Amino acid sequence: MDGLTTADGRRLAYRRAGSGQTLVCHCGGPGFSSLYLGNLAGLDEDLELVLLDPRGTGGSDRPADPRAYAVDDYADDLEELREHLDLLGHSHGGVVAMAYAARYPERVGRLILASTLARWAPEQESAMNEAMAGHADEPWYEDALAALQAEQAGDFSSDEELGELAIREFPFYFAHFGEKEQAYLDTLREETPNADTLLLFNKEIFESFDLRPELQKITAPTLVVTGELDFITGPVCAAEISAGIADVRTEILPGAGHFIFVESPEAFRQAMLGFLA
Repeated sequence: MDGLTTADGRRLAYRRAGSGQTLVCHCGGPGFSSLYLGNLAGLDEDLELVLLDPRGTGGSDRPADPRAYAVDDYADDLEELREHLDLLGHSHGGVVAMAYAARYPERVGRLILASTLARWAPEQESAMNEAMAGHADEPWYEDALAALQAEQAGDFSSDEELGELAIREFPFYFAHFGEKEQAYLDTLREETPNADTLLLFNKEIFESFDLRPELQKITAPTLVVTGELDFITGPVCAAEISAGIADVRTEILPGAGHFIFVESPEAFRQAMLGFLA
């Protein structure tokens, strides 16, 4: 695991995978490390991936201030890592990537916004509720629903409790939850997330943040990609982002949920490489 020391003395860790054109990747959560990204459906066969552990996760130190998890704080860490970079953000990482690309447009070569959102729209909430109801007959439904409600209410008192809730609720994040998806979740059980950042995000940021006014500042060619059946950052969110960026391409991957690089690895890989070529 590589790393650097930030201006305020924290270790900011990242791992490199593959060789070729460099793509800096910021994962989601917030509160999770880059572990869940894996190799992004084999993109390391064609690119050098720089997979950042966001502040307070994986090998990266927590900030001294337990409230230092605003979107701009995460963007500051990307600036610490800065080169003239191609940048991918998944989920909450896409929120950070948009904020960074709007603040430093000259420093981003190309931008990939995967399974993310510029705000929490009422239309997306309706789509989420409809998608969740569509899983009501699944054997995991009741437990996943209870876990999701507990997570959103902040009903956890430690990083470990949050980690357990996340594993239980994650079936909702897939369009179809089967053996392959369960095997993927099993690889994440060693992850201990950061409860501080998710509590702050859920209670003070999630329902009020709105990056739409900032999108016009993004000048990098941008790919917006999401799963057709992503229950939380689906086509509604992709359309809002695409409407605000001048040089944009949108890809909706059929039959995929939130973890598009797990559910549709070849379609995801081809979309990435086609855009970056």
